Amino acid sequence: MEITTGGARRRSLVVKGLAERSIPRAQARTLYEDTTPPLSPEEIEARRLERILAPSRAPGRPDRRNQRVERDRKRWSGV
Repeated sequence: MEITTGGARRRSLVVKGLAERSIPRAQARTLYEDTTPPLSPEEIEARRLERILAPSRAPGRPDRRNQRVERDRKRWSGV
C-alpha cells in the first residue's frame, strides 16, 4: 500500500494486521511495516532549510480574553 503524507512524500507500507478498535500508537506500529527507502542527505538538508525559511504561522484562534480586549479597544477608540 502506498500513501502520501502532508509533505507530499510517498510512503510504502506493508499492512500486517487490522485493529477492531482504537489502540495506542505503539501498539498500532506493530500492525504495519514501513518499507519506504530512506531520504538522501540532500533531501534531508532541503527539508531542514524549508522549515527554517518558511514564513511563521499566524497565531491560532484568539481566546475569549483576547477577543474581549480587541472588542473593547475598538469600542473605546471609536472604530
